[in-house]
Amino acid sequence: MLANRLIPTLLLRDGRLVKTIQFDRIRDVGNPLTTAKIYDAQGVDELLFLDIDASRQKREIVINIISQVADECFMPLTVGGGIRDCDDIQELLKNGADKVSINSAAVRDPGFINKAARKFGRQCIVAGIDYKKNTHGNYRIHIDGGRTETDLDPLTWAREVEKRGAGEIFLYSIDRDGTMLGYDVHFIRTIVDGVTIPVIACGGAGRLEDFVEVIRSSHASAAAAASIFHFTDQSPIKVRSFMRQADLRVRDIYDS
Repeated sequence: MLANRLIPTLLLRDGRLVKTIQFDRIRDVGNPLTTAKIYDAQGVDELLFLDIDASRQKREIVINIISQVADECFMPLTVGGGIRDCDDIQELLKNGADKVSINSAAVRDPGFINKAARKFGRQCIVAGIDYKKNTHGNYRIHIDGGRTETDLDPLTWAREVEKRGAGEIFLYSIDRDGTMLGYDVHFIRTIVDGVTIPVIACGGAGRLEDFVEVIRSSHASAAAAASIFHFTDQSPIKVRSFMRQADLRVRDIYDS
């Protein structure tokens, strides 16, 4: 049985580490390389970097950060934000990324997932799904950093990206982002039950209990979080210990 993963999510803007609330209200929270080193020392399962600038003009900043982190840290790195074609993926992998998260470009051109999975392997391709409830109470996928609502239903799209070759889904609740009010467990379970590939749940972690609940109740393969680590005294070490005490299978920090 595979261990449940714990994945800090790091948002990048202009070379700095930031945190948002519902994809808005941006707050600077530090140096990404320093923070990555701390997480590496705490034995996190992997790190997920999201470039919220997502512009080709500033892509070099992100490339440099990923290259530095890869040189000095030893956990797997997933990178997303502004990835538009296979050349972008190639550049990130060449500079130390292990996986890439594709979102807006895949919605605009679903065949991009097929191309990327064929070229780099499905284990390398993570489908990013940012979702939010609309005024009618229906979940819809958003792209362009949450600014553009689409008519796509998240479950339908999750099944589509799996069929096209994505090896994993990064499921990010815009409504819960930065609120620390707990994961959107019921809806996460809907997505998990609807696909066969692993699902990373993100958005809302604020207590140690939230990590246990999202794994136990939604059956997500991994729990991603940011605010709880930036703004409270909780750490990945404390989370992992709490999850283990709750009889969840987690990787030991000393596992090879």
